[in-house]
Amino acid sequence: MKIDPKKPADLSAQIAQAIRDAIISGELIVDERLPSEAELSEQFQVSRPTVREALKRLAAQSLIRTQRGASGGAFVNRLSFEGAYSQQITTSTLLLSMNAVSFDTACEARFALERACAPLSAERRTADQLATMRAEVHRQSQPGLTDEAFCASDVAFHRALVDGAGNPVLSYQLAGAVEAMQPLMNMITFTARSREAIIALHNQVADALENRDSTKVDATLVELENYTRQLAQDVAQQRRKPA
Repeated sequence: MKIDPKKPADLSAQIAQAIRDAIISGELIVDERLPSEAELSEQFQVSRPTVREALKRLAAQSLIRTQRGASGGAFVNRLSFEGAYSQQITTSTLLLSMNAVSFDTACEARFALERACAPLSAERRTADQLATMRAEVHRQSQPGLTDEAFCASDVAFHRALVDGAGNPVLSYQLAGAVEAMQPLMNMITFTARSREAIIALHNQVADALENRDSTKVDATLVELENYTRQLAQDVAQQRRKPA
């Protein structure tokens, strides 16, 4: 593991990158103990506070964990897809908001990714996942449900659809699509949408999944995408009207 002290980049960032690369390449394996701060300081020819900052960066990314005591130190962590969800969601949310991605672009991406799960979900969904979707549809129909709670239920419904594919890689990749893009789209469209229309479409998706009809799931998701796009257009037109 090496760094270039002549580069203008933060030395702690370089050290973190060097250790990260060693983990990815397999040079450092899961549960392996990293060299001590003193050893890393000597290896990279930097101060111990600089090494400590690099280790903090890696810990924040869940790449390493620290243990105290005589047998303690910093160890390579075992990542899980579930544990990485929140980071994926945060990154996707920041990318969407900071880069001003258009509604149509986000909508197109989200539904294209979700529709890719439809055949697998129709084949593999479990009774529990179907029950979760039914429960969320029931929740959405409750009178007095706040817009915030409806949006959360909407996300939970689609999360169950994605997880029904039974593929943790897909679930992880779609965490940003469902739990980052969808809330942003809900924020734009909630004033114009009909809950009854969305509930009806959700029921159609659940019915199709129960019948393991992937074609119907796909067609209903297309219908939901078109409805969502129309809502955004209606909201935009409403905002352009003179007060």
